[in-house]
Amino acid sequence: MHTASAAPPPPAVLDAEALGRLRELDPAGKNQLLARVVTAFSKSLERLLPDLSQARGQQPADLDGIRRVCHTLKSSSASLGALALSRRCAELEAAARDGKLTATDARLDDLLQDIEQVRVALNALV
Repeated sequence: MHTASAAPPPPAVLDAEALGRLRELDPAGKNQLLARVVTAFSKSLERLLPDLSQARGQQPADLDGIRRVCHTLKSSSASLGALALSRRCAELEAAARDGKLTATDARLDDLLQDIEQVRVALNALV
């Protein structure tokens, strides 16, 4: 019996190389660097997500507020290896900056879904 080949696995939520670079900075784990970086990222989300919600709730949406949140998340997520989240933030930041953010609710829903996936992956690390 011939079975169809399985679909390729989904890409990892966190880039192993980026996590490896963080681990190299604290090889023995004595400074709890990875845990501290994850905690800092989580605290940043606690501050930024209400700002994103407020910007999204404006009529029309506050593109400058969305841009600021995405700009901040772009680099912090990249440093943790959440490269897909970082790319999405970069796209949304550019679209908001250029005033060309279309399908705002759907795109922000996708962003929030990416954030949740990153949260789950980070919590599994520490």
